Amino acid sequence: MKSWDVIIAGAGIIGVSLGLELHERGGKVLVLDRGEPGSEASSAAAGMLAATDPETPPALRPLAMESARMFPGLVEKVENSSDMQVDFRVGTIALLADAAQAPDHYRNLSAADVERLEPSLRVSGLSAFYVRENSVDPRLLMQAALAAARNFGIEIRRNTALKTIRRHSDALEAMTDAGTFTSRSVIDCRGAWSGIPVRPRKGQMLYVQPQACVLQHVLRAPDVYIVPRSSGKILVGATVEDVGYDKSVNPSTIRYLLSLAAKYVAELASAPITESWAGLRPGTPDDLPIIGPTGTPGVFVATGHFRNGILLAPVTAKIVADLVDGRPSRLDISAFAPARFRGATG
Repeated sequence: MKSWDVIIAGAGIIGVSLGLELHERGGKVLVLDRGEPGSEASSAAAGMLAATDPETPPALRPLAMESARMFPGLVEKVENSSDMQVDFRVGTIALLADAAQAPDHYRNLSAADVERLEPSLRVSGLSAFYVRENSVDPRLLMQAALAAARNFGIEIRRNTALKTIRRHSDALEAMTDAGTFTSRSVIDCRGAWSGIPVRPRKGQMLYVQPQACVLQHVLRAPDVYIVPRSSGKILVGATVEDVGYDKSVNPSTIRYLLSLAAKYVAELASAPITESWAGLRPGTPDDLPIIGPTGTPGVFVATGHFRNGILLAPVTAKIVADLVDGRPSRLDISAFAPARFRGATG
């Protein structure tokens, strides 16, 4: 029977980034996906790399900051290896109701600053700050990462859902609906499909296509975010809903999101909606990811990244690859231990 060094269940950005990292270290990697690789939360995301968002849980901030530092390296790797571009952009404007909430590195913007940077932006009585945070188009990133993985010879199998893992002799058997695969290690990167305690958290969002360029920077406001793309499209998002695996799109919700965005950029009110969709973020009870070894030797988890899956991909790949190699993480990941939740320990 053919075997691999590592089997990764889940071909979203976490799983594929991890596959790339392990391949660079000489590992023979197989990536399995229950459906079409990259088609779930990773491609549905907005792509804001908001490492310093005040809403980020304090325990997650060191990981988020390190991953933001690493992100240009991931972009360079997948762009060079795929000959594709991922629309990596620099600069965010954050609007806060309470200026005292701004971290020290936020740079306060005067009305003249806002007019110079974004003439179409109306701050609606909020305090404006410039934040050196980046963004990426997750769909392009996912396509480039998958192309890079395939160019490196990493095997990726679609429509192959992991059912269970069992130990056989000195190997692990990953049993799927498309057969059984053998490896030394298995990593669960299945996102919202990882099982308890991970649960889906639905997010609805939309694209509009204004006639002219109305925004250059990502805008983070208390009630909405607006993300420009190099194509001229503008993304508006997003809801957070606990409705199970329902991915339906509610037209009234989409209109409401657009109305929120139009408070800040009036031209968006008349821009045609070109697309709307819903993704399922993998949430956990404490809004922290689950990263680390399970109770089964050789089985690891990297899931539950909630709203930060794109951002946390490079640091998660580094941490879990180190664990698979038998090295301790250089970052403190005790807050993300699988053992803190029953049902996530393998």
